[in-house]
Amino acid sequence: MTPLPRTPSFDLTGKRALVTGASSGIGLGCAVALAEAGAHVVCAARRAEVLQEAVGAMAAQGWSAEAMPLDQSDVAAMSAAFEAPFDIVVNSAGLARHAPAIETTPEDYDAVMNLNLRGAYFLSARAAKALIADGKPGSIIHISSQMGHVGGVDRAVYCASKHGLEGMVKAMAIEWGKAGIRINTICPTFIRTPLSAVTFDNPERLAWIMEKIKLPRVGEVEDIMGAVLFLASDASAMVTGTSMLIDGGWTAG
Repeated sequence: MTPLPRTPSFDLTGKRALVTGASSGIGLGCAVALAEAGAHVVCAARRAEVLQEAVGAMAAQGWSAEAMPLDQSDVAAMSAAFEAPFDIVVNSAGLARHAPAIETTPEDYDAVMNLNLRGAYFLSARAAKALIADGKPGSIIHISSQMGHVGGVDRAVYCASKHGLEGMVKAMAIEWGKAGIRINTICPTFIRTPLSAVTFDNPERLAWIMEKIKLPRVGEVEDIMGAVLFLASDASAMVTGTSMLIDGGWTAG
């Protein structure tokens, strides 16, 4: 009888995962996806009270999760989280301060870059260093954006941070591939979350979004959850240094 291939496992039982920006929105969705698949998830974010509520809700479902109050832009504090390696690291912490480029302040530029690029860089480096020291493979996943592949109105700084993140991930994938460490990005379109409500409430912005997205709706947090599970699991064992666009066809046009 012809031997048949078997679908790789999406099961994360026995894996330790760190998810930053996990108190709400996409980050919380990522944490839930990993916990549902069996991982023990350390949920990190700045808002300690909101974070603890989220972890409590996950625990009530019988999932394994704990809270870690953390400001990812504080490299020293973030580095301390990697005393033991994580099999999976998902970076969903991010910041946007939209304005016309000629009106961007140095303070806003620095705030966005410090979290979106500098914080992402050192989070990746610390995660990989801990894995290499322990001789373990792993998966590092960044929540980037479709804006890491295109431009957007009033988004010059945000686009710069995400385009930089995409290049960073490619270089790190080359550097860490021999150690079995994979690193990739997920690039969502506009996702409906509490933070994006101000954009969706603007009729002009909503019209622009719906014109660009080829599918007849905006994104939901659930649209990201399958992607993060795929990149975290053995199902994506040959995937590194690339981006998964979840943009409803935005960048296709």
